[in-house]
Order: sequence, then structure tokens, then C-alpha cells
Amino acid sequence: MNVDRSTSDRLHHEASSHLVGGVNSPVRAFKSVHGNPIYFSSASGAIVEDADGNNLVDFVQSWGPLVHGHAHPEIVQKVSEAMAKGTSFGAPHVGEIELAKRVKRRFPYIDLVRFVSSGTEAVMSAIRLARGYTGKDVIVKFEGCYHGHVDSLMVKSGSGLATFGISSSPGVPDATSGTTIVLPLDDEEALDFVFSDNGEDIAAVIIEPLPANNGLLIQRKAYLEKLRNLCDQHASLLIFDEVISGFRFPVGGYAGHIGVEPDITTLGKVIGGGLPVGAYGASKEIMSVLSPIGPVYQAGTLSGNPLAMAAGVATIDLLSNDAYEKLERLGGLLESKILSVLEKHSFPMRLVRIGSLFWLSPGSGPPPRRSDEIPSEGSKLYADVHHGLLQRGYMMAPSSYEIGFLSTSHNDEHVIGLAEALDDVLTELEVTI
Repeated sequence: MNVDRSTSDRLHHEASSHLVGGVNSPVRAFKSVHGNPIYFSSASGAIVEDADGNNLVDFVQSWGPLVHGHAHPEIVQKVSEAMAKGTSFGAPHVGEIELAKRVKRRFPYIDLVRFVSSGTEAVMSAIRLARGYTGKDVIVKFEGCYHGHVDSLMVKSGSGLATFGISSSPGVPDATSGTTIVLPLDDEEALDFVFSDNGEDIAAVIIEPLPANNGLLIQRKAYLEKLRNLCDQHASLLIFDEVISGFRFPVGGYAGHIGVEPDITTLGKVIGGGLPVGAYGASKEIMSVLSPIGPVYQAGTLSGNPLAMAAGVATIDLLSNDAYEKLERLGGLLESKILSVLEKHSFPMRLVRIGSLFWLSPGSGPPPRRSDEIPSEGSKLYADVHHGLLQRGYMMAPSSYEIGFLSTSHNDEHVIGLAEALDDVLTELEVTI
């Protein structure tokens, strides 16, 4: 089976002369799956069309924002109406108020919201806010949680049980990362140690309560509760990065789903309906430290962009109970069908699924909760599986560490088709081996 993607190949060659690596975000380069990027020309619902005219069922959905699929008619209409009135004001407008109201209704512990232009910007601002509010400098993060390309969070763990991080990217000074402590996930001993040793200096702990940027590492409720309790005991703030998981659950994001309340929440992806947007929110007491009320400064020319606000309002309004029920039903169907396929092939990989998020995880053991539990040797198999699925018309993320997304535009046929295609690919790989 050989699908023609010569136009995509030609475009990538051209792009490489103008863009770094031919892309504007590294994972799009397809290096992890040993291929060239696919260039898309259009999309509708669950289907994307590439530059060569091939159709693919898309389980990437722009890395999560498109909970209703591509070019949903109602979202397109609202954005079009907003565009006709002006693409950017650099000034307050009604759309900001309307989206803020909807965020607050879904996140009852958020009193005030600040909109920004990306998830990275939301996290960066939340960190600054936490430091300004507490008067402390140290931030605790976790290995395997990605919070965007914020300098102070582009760190990896040191050599001890709980040590200050070291830079994980050139261009990030050690002095910048020197106030960040990196811990392994799901390690209560490390938590106790770092708070006993540094508790009075910790401004905040930041975590994806549902880590979904380095696999889908579902955390124990007891572990998140322990984080909550330690932060309370040491006057530190708990920040939940729900850029991915926010609005993937009916009320309060994953925090509401599991019943652990953070002090600050960062959001993105779904709240922009496919347009660039991020947000962070907290109690009135915490948010009042932020300019123009308080001394902590943060600004943005395109913050609260009217097109993004319109897309966000339309997206959230479409997230009814029926929508969540459909997402959960599709998730259950996907889980049952893919698990059956994996069992047939003696579990060369495993499926991790919660709600509308899923991950084809390398290895056959229990689902990992920590990044160091992810077997590195599984990347080769995933690359082969990814290629085989593409040849059969199914788009998954071009990295074994990235997750899949269901949308309300997917249907039973799409899900069953993915499982059948996976069965064919694994059968073919077994023959090849």
C-alpha cells in the first residue's frame, strides 16, 4: 500500500528553505515517526484532506482544541460574524465578558479570569502571579509534565531525590532554572522531602493533574490530595495546568472530575475553539494582585482577541451534557474495540483512555504514572504503526509520547475503522518481523 504524498514532500522541501526545519513547532516535523510532514489543505468535522487530495480520519484534532471537529458550522459562523466587525481592537469588548462568564460557570472556584494568547503564556503568567502573591521564588514541577516553552519550566531533574532542576534546552540560563525543583510524578517520599527541606521558599507547585503531554499519565486522587494538603500547610499555591484537560470534563476540568481544587488554573486549547487563546484564573484574592488592580504586571496586544473569544463562546456553548455523553460513549467504544485488537496480537502496546483522551502506550505492562516508566523501545513500533495507519487513512499524532483526541464530530464508523486499521497494521508487522 503506497499512498501518493508527493505534493506534501515537495512543499516540505520548499518550506525547509524558509522555515526552521520546515515547521513552526518541532513535533510537526515527523522526525519521531521517520517521515515527512503531511501538508493539509482543508478539513471538516473528523476528516482532513492533505495537499495530495487524500482524506484522513483525524484523531489529532489540532492537538486537542477541536473538541467539535474541524470547521464546525456554528463556530465558523460566529467567528465570521465577529471578523466582519473587526479582527482586533486592542481594547475591551463584550466577547471577553461572555467567554469569562462561561469559564467561571464551568470552574466554580475561579472568580476572575485573564485571557492571553497561548497555553504557554497562561502558565508563564500564572507562575509570575503565584510568586507575586506569596512573595516566594521557588517553583516545584514534575518530570513528564510539559507546561509550554517557559524558560523557568524548561528544566529536567537533577541527580538527587528532589533537586533543583537543570536546563533542558540551550538558551535557558542555569540561573533561570535554578529556582525550579523537579520531582518525579507519583512519588510521595520526594514530595515530603522537598517540602520539609524547602517548604518556606516554595511559591507554588505546578502540575498537569492529568499529564497528557508525555503520554497519558493518569495520577492517583490520593497523590493530588497530598499535593493540596502540603501546599496548604506551607502557604504555597497549587497550580493545575489544564490547558489540555480543561473542558474535556463537564465541570471544573479534571480537577472537578477528581475532586481536588487548585488555587490557580491555566487553560487553553478548547477555550479558543481552534484559535490561539489561553487563560488563567483563581480566587478574587489571588487575582487582585494582578495589574491593573495590583502590582504584578502582565499584558498582551492580542489578549482577548475578538475572533478567539467568539470561537471559544461557540465551542463551550456546544459542550452540552449530550456532547459529553457522546464523547464518553465514543471513548468506551474505542477502548473496547482497540483492547480487543491488542489482545488478539498479545498486547504489543497498551491503550490508556479517560474520557475523550487516549494514548497508545508502548509496552504491555500496567499503564504508567511516571515518565520513567514509559519504555523507550516502544517508539520504533509506534513509528511503524503510525505509518501503517496513515496508509489506511487514519491520522494519529506523529510521536509515541503524544495522545489522541476524540471530538463530537467523530462517529462509530471512525472509531471502528481505526481499530480495524490497527488490526491490519499489526498483522502486517507480524508477518514482516
